[in-house]
This record gives sequence, C-alpha cells and structure tokens, in this order.
Amino acid sequence: MADRAAGKSSKGRAPSEFRTRIDRPNCREELVLGFQWLWRESGPPEAILCIGTDRATGDALGPLVGTRLQSVPRLVCPVYGTLEQPVHASNLGDFMRSHPRVRSARCLAIDASLGKPEAVGAVTLGIGAIRPGAGVNKELPALGQYYVTGTVNIGGFMDYYVLQNTRLALVMRMADVIADALRLSLNL
Repeated sequence: MADRAAGKSSKGRAPSEFRTRIDRPNCREELVLGFQWLWRESGPPEAILCIGTDRATGDALGPLVGTRLQSVPRLVCPVYGTLEQPVHASNLGDFMRSHPRVRSARCLAIDASLGKPEAVGAVTLGIGAIRPGAGVNKELPALGQYYVTGTVNIGGFMDYYVLQNTRLALVMRMADVIADALRLSLNL
C-alpha cells in the first residue's frame, strides 16, 4: 500500500498528477495519454518496479501488472516485481541492495493504495516518489521518479483485513488496464 511522497498542493493533491477511474469507458486511452505526459516531463522510465504481494488480494496490483508486462516482447525497460518474484515490504531492502540501479534510474513505481470510498477504482499517475507500505503503517524508503497507484479499497481502519477482503475482479481489471496502457505508451 502506497502513499505519495511528492509535495501536496493546498487542495491535498500532488501538483503533478493525473487521475482517472477504472469504470470510465475510455480509461485505457486516458491512461496512455497520462503516461505520455509523464514521459514528456523527463523521458520514459528506465525501470519499472511493481510493488506488492499476492498473499493479500488488495496488494496484488503491482505483481499482477509486473507479470503482464514481463510477457510483452521488446519492452524498453526491465520490469521488477511479479507474481513469481514479488517485491514487497519484507524483501524490499534486499532487492534494493541487489539492484542499486533501480534507485538511480528513472523508475516508475507501481503500487496499490487504500483511500476514501469514492476514490475506490481510481488510478493515479504522477511525478515523484511513493512510499510503499505507508497505507499499513510501514516505514519504507520512498521509491520512483514516477508513480502509479490504484485505489483498491477503503482505508483507515483494519487495513490488513481490508486488503485481505478486496475484490479480486477490481484488482485484475486495474492491472489489465494499467499494463495495457503502459505497453501502448512505451511502444508508440
């Protein structure tokens, strides 16, 4: 579960982000345009880090996206964090020590998040780092120069329980749309 480490504006939103909802008919196309906007700012990512675990349905968004992206031939950058080899709170330190380039590269970090009831189903992308694990009170380093978060459920009370009881259909749909939009934006 991520929290954005980027600066907040007076309205509570990061100054450089794009948001759409998974239930919008043109969500995939909107995300492609959002990713292209990100790449215009500093160039496409040199690495994609998909954070999460398949042991909690709500936290599986990152590894699902990573698995989908790994099957894309000729993707322009390496993808870390899949269902087979997840990157999560317990192994993040070891991962960063064995992949130091991820911290210095233009990295796109992807993670699930919890939010208000009306935000469930939102996909947010932006410039800046995210703090994985912040949604469940873990203190992990901020990661990425770009981020994608998918709000998979409501947060604020019994977050571990909420993650375990998140609808798999929503997480799968989000993962499919995010992976497709990323693939299209990187291969255009």
